[in-house]
Amino acid sequence: MAPPAPHIVDEILEEIFLHLPTPAALARASTACPRFRRIITQGSFLRRYRKLHPPPLLGFVADKGGFHPAQEPHPSAPLGRALADAADFSYSFVPKPNNGWLTPWYARDIRDGRVLLECSSLWETDAVFTNLAVCDPLSRRYVLLPPIPEEMTVQQERLVEFEPMLAPIGEDEDETSFKVICTAHYKSKLVMFVFSSVTGQWYIAASPTWSSLGTGEPSWPCLSRFNYLRGCFYWTDLWSEKLLVLDTRIMEFYTVSLLSGDNLQLLNQPNKRVCMSTIVDGTRGALEMFTLVGVYGSNFFRLHHTTQQNNSEPSSEWQQKNVIALPCRCLYFTVSAAEGFLFLRGVREAQWDHNLHGVLPEDNCDYLFSLEVKTFELKKVCRATNYQSPTRFHSYFGLPPSLSKPSL
Repeated sequence: MAPPAPHIVDEILEEIFLHLPTPAALARASTACPRFRRIITQGSFLRRYRKLHPPPLLGFVADKGGFHPAQEPHPSAPLGRALADAADFSYSFVPKPNNGWLTPWYARDIRDGRVLLECSSLWETDAVFTNLAVCDPLSRRYVLLPPIPEEMTVQQERLVEFEPMLAPIGEDEDETSFKVICTAHYKSKLVMFVFSSVTGQWYIAASPTWSSLGTGEPSWPCLSRFNYLRGCFYWTDLWSEKLLVLDTRIMEFYTVSLLSGDNLQLLNQPNKRVCMSTIVDGTRGALEMFTLVGVYGSNFFRLHHTTQQNNSEPSSEWQQKNVIALPCRCLYFTVSAAEGFLFLRGVREAQWDHNLHGVLPEDNCDYLFSLEVKTFELKKVCRATNYQSPTRFHSYFGLPPSLSKPSL
């Protein structure tokens, strides 16, 4: 009997490899022989594997402080250390534009293994259109973006806020292509600029007025706090009663009411110490939200889990599903949400008290936690530097470095 054709054997091996339970097990299998590695490292196979097995959380990238890998006893600690050793999160390989005194490159968003970088003038205090770049810290490849053409900007109004974001990769798009979305907040309108790596050019995708969105201009700049979920970006801090949504599939903005159902009572609680809401990936495609609430005069923090009853109706009511009490001795802040997790930053109260008096804390670090949305399991991911200036942390998900292909 003749042996099976080589391509049949490869297809059988692919199906076997797809059932390996973890990316770490897949990486070990790839080292067994050259044939296994060839099959496993093919882009088509890795795309199939990622759909069946969500990539693990490897750590967090601070916008001004490099990479903080997952630490023991977190299961991703070995992969996090491998990424920290292999990648360059100082972005030393990305040259700066030659246009004056500039800040270092700061991370503004992370998606699909890419980091969106920004640098601006050291002396600039007002909102400006900044210098942007997209890079892959693992392969050390980068693209410097051209400036947004001045004729596209609103000349008659002052720029209040400028925020860049990485757009998701479409299913039919080349994996090495990318788009950058920039939201520009003006007094009368919100303008969305989009850069495509395919054309190398910027274009305006939308420019709705605040009134056309059914609201007034935000009272404060808050575009930097956003979450991405299933093709949409969400802003929860612009107004107390509405949620701003950008659907990247149709490139349109719209708003969702927050003041309905159980949310109305939650947002109007007296004596709130902090109240921060984050959109998360819920079950069966529902729009769900965790709201972090602390009470003045105590170190007791709770997460209120609410869900929108009819996700297709922007005005549908929100219903509370659960209330989760967080461990004491920390002041908590929401960081972001991705891949079915909510991320929290915990600052030890001793540190906070010292900082209030202008004294450096003895243990100069924060703690970063993950909360699995489906199970409500809270895990400490790592310790991170306690920055003295406002700092954002971006979650980094990915395959082991040995299996990661250049994203640019």
